[in-house]
Amino acid sequence: MKVDKKQLWNQAILSQDSTIGRAIQILNETAFKIVLINDDQGILVGTISDGDIRRGLLRGLDLTSPIETVIHRDALVVPPELSQDLVVKLMTMNKIQQIPIVDKEERVIGLHSWDEIHSISVRSNLMVIMAGGRGTRLQPQTENCPKPLLLVRGKPILEHIIDRAKLEGFHHFILAIHYLGHMIEEHFGNGEKFGVKIEYLREESPLGTAGALSLLNPRPDTCFIVTNGDVITGIRYGKLLDFHQNQNASATMAIRAHEIQNPFGVVETEGVEIIGYEEKPKIYSHINAGVYVVNPQVLDLLKDSVPYDMPTLFELIKKDSGRIVAYPAHEDWVDVGSQFDLAKADSEVGF
Repeated sequence: MKVDKKQLWNQAILSQDSTIGRAIQILNETAFKIVLINDDQGILVGTISDGDIRRGLLRGLDLTSPIETVIHRDALVVPPELSQDLVVKLMTMNKIQQIPIVDKEERVIGLHSWDEIHSISVRSNLMVIMAGGRGTRLQPQTENCPKPLLLVRGKPILEHIIDRAKLEGFHHFILAIHYLGHMIEEHFGNGEKFGVKIEYLREESPLGTAGALSLLNPRPDTCFIVTNGDVITGIRYGKLLDFHQNQNASATMAIRAHEIQNPFGVVETEGVEIIGYEEKPKIYSHINAGVYVVNPQVLDLLKDSVPYDMPTLFELIKKDSGRIVAYPAHEDWVDVGSQFDLAKADSEVGF
């Protein structure tokens, strides 16, 4: 259901002792571009944007971290009497879409919001989907069905990926196929019935998550998305692409925060002396989300029809003095690699 931003701006207010996870929840529930942060007296402390959160996650923060260190404390605000024309000029000059309205005590009494144009910006960039894997861990389902065609909520995984990309304006797809690839071709054809253009890279032998890119002919003339064919995610492909271009990167990898709960208490020793103890600590790290943006020039680093995985390609780019960057993603994400993951995607992931 569409949210009426004019009436629900007050739902974007959080106290400054909230967590990053709660801020993300507010951003998703209200569809605002910012969260408004108040102190105990109701005074505006600052704002938090999606970009502020991503930068915090990249610094090692997680969803349970307090928002204190990601608050933008010099947020642009306006008084209620400022004319609409001046508000629009401020938004345009500062490249923002929301400006809080505050009274003389700096309490928020409203929010100016630039209504986004409700039309999809067409993306001419190519999207390559790696769909050639055998899906061994998903047997017996994959004995007679390629993993990308397994159903999640009544629809093949690949259709979920393509439908999400269509919402972002992408319309040209290339599917890299190998195992039972004819079934994928029979299902999708040239993409006409799905309202997109679909072509195929046919691997004679498995080429990994990057090797099939050497088969691209003609090569793309601009940066393009690459995604694993078993990743269902809410990552905004368009935002990822824009981030890549703004960073002037050679390649961008979407990453996610991941935590591992140690089931035991950890004892720190020095010789036979116990010098510390931590009960069931959590280990935090960043993992590869299986979604990338690459520039066409990096394809020169690949040998034709030689297997490569994407991390290896990133290493080659770095050795070649290219810039590789990470895009912190906090959206829904499931890598459908096992029976457990398939069940999780079918029951938990929001579409």
